[in-house]
Amino acid sequence: QVQLAESGGGLVQPGGSLRLSCVASRTIFSFNSMAWYRQAPGNQRELVAAIISGSNPNYADSVKGRFTISRDNAKNTVYLQMNSLRPEDTAVYYCNGRRLGSDYWGQGIQVTVSS
Repeated sequence: QVQLAESGGGLVQPGGSLRLSCVASRTIFSFNSMAWYRQAPGNQRELVAAIISGSNPNYADSVKGRFTISRDNAKNTVYLQMNSLRPEDTAVYYCNGRRLGSDYWGQGIQVTVSS
């Protein structure tokens, strides 16, 4: 059973920064892709950023230049560095790993951007 655990969310003022972490229960080398999604109240879950094996990271247009996805293979961890946060970034953020055609999800973590 694959488990993903997010941490690092919370309340931040507009213009601030947060770094989310996602720790996997197995080596992230075994995943075809690792990604961050988010879901705001009343909205569908949307892709924020993804690392796909053998490709450059890709980002939603709304976060390009502000968010950075990265990985630390030794720690089985994927990060999402979020800078210049805006109120519209408020959502529950989910870590996703895709392996052998199956999707695995973390429990989600709240990020609130408000003054």
